Amino acid sequence: MSSSPYKVAFLGCGNMGSAVLLGLLDALDETKSGDGRAWNFTACTKTENSATALVEKLGHHASQVQVLHRQNENALAEADVIILGVKPYLAKGILSKPGIGEALAGKLVISLMAGVSVDEVHELILPAAKESASAATHIVKAIPTIAARYRQSMTLIERSSQPLPQHHEQLVTSIFNFVGSVKILEPDLMDVGSVLVTACLATLTVPLDGLLDGSVIEGLPRRDALELMSQGIAGLGALLQHGGHPAMLRESISSPRGVTIQTLLSVERENARVTFTDALLRGTEYLQKMRPKTEPRQSSEKDKA
Repeated sequence: MSSSPYKVAFLGCGNMGSAVLLGLLDALDETKSGDGRAWNFTACTKTENSATALVEKLGHHASQVQVLHRQNENALAEADVIILGVKPYLAKGILSKPGIGEALAGKLVISLMAGVSVDEVHELILPAAKESASAATHIVKAIPTIAARYRQSMTLIERSSQPLPQHHEQLVTSIFNFVGSVKILEPDLMDVGSVLVTACLATLTVPLDGLLDGSVIEGLPRRDALELMSQGIAGLGALLQHGGHPAMLRESISSPRGVTIQTLLSVERENARVTFTDALLRGTEYLQKMRPKTEPRQSSEKDKA
């Protein structure tokens, strides 16, 4: 097997892209890739200020990443793997520029764009590239969380209708296993899955803030309350991962005339369960509406065959 390094380019390195990049760098500091190959990273930003901010965020990892701005085409042409971390609404303007489609041809492209399907990424690339070049590009959709920064992401990977070459499939799984856990979902479940693991994490901070406020009212310093709650959440996660159903956990903790059932009653009186259900449904609906507009793809002779 070749010992040449994996050349990975991050196109767009905002909060999510930088979280994945930093998590990868931390993981690779501790371990080698399964086949012993080295990794070279390039990060592409839109402005010089963004590049400077990213270098600062990288800290002691800065020497391991080449940070560029306004040099997308050159960076992508040199890379083997491209991780698209751009905002969905910016995707069309970036990916349809002349030279980008050709630079991506034959490469492994990992899209982190929630709400944008693999086919839509192909459509965005297609106007700037020849049909044959676009068809040769291997695209996979992966939705990590910002917890990738601390290697605690639950990354969703979309099952491809056109299977990836085995070495690409293994590489994608390896990248996101470095920064947490991986779950493969069918394409029609990616939107709701994406909202569940990303947007709803922010939604859950609302009741957590309420619990912190209550703790402060009762005299517990907020810093101490946050420490207790953080470990409590970690413990809850462990119980759920080992097969504990939320309803069963509530039942097992709630004792007759106990404090737990009193707190649960307060929450149920405010219809909190339905509120969170609606939050997930509204988030999923909005994600489906924000898809970029693309032109219908024309079938090539190769497709018809």
